[in-house]
Amino acid sequence: MLIEEGKPIFVQIAEQIENDIIEGSLDEEAQVPSTNEFAAFYRINPATAGKGVNVLVEEGILYKKRGIGMFVATGARQRLVGKRTDEFRERFLRPLLSEAAKLGIAPAQVAEMIHTDTIHTDETHKEAVTS
Repeated sequence: MLIEEGKPIFVQIAEQIENDIIEGSLDEEAQVPSTNEFAAFYRINPATAGKGVNVLVEEGILYKKRGIGMFVATGARQRLVGKRTDEFRERFLRPLLSEAAKLGIAPAQVAEMIHTDTIHTDETHKEAVTS
């Protein structure tokens, strides 16, 4: 993970842990790196790393085993996928459909456009991989 300008570092730490859970590199009940490990790896203050981890504790994504460390909660992946799906709908889908409506593009047409572009993107990716 590279630190992004303009976004709080603790938010980026929380998002990276979320991504690792969603992508499966951190399984449920797996121990997450300590705040000191995050701090050393990203060269940040341990309190900043702790703030990112605590955001996920407050959301029930992580939990603490006293004296051992932080762990991924059961059901965390499912909750995160639901949260990210809702965010996707709000940030991308609703504005897309709103703009399509302004332009007189029917939802079925939007779906067809997405389908066509998905096929094109897949073909372009396959060509790039085989080249």
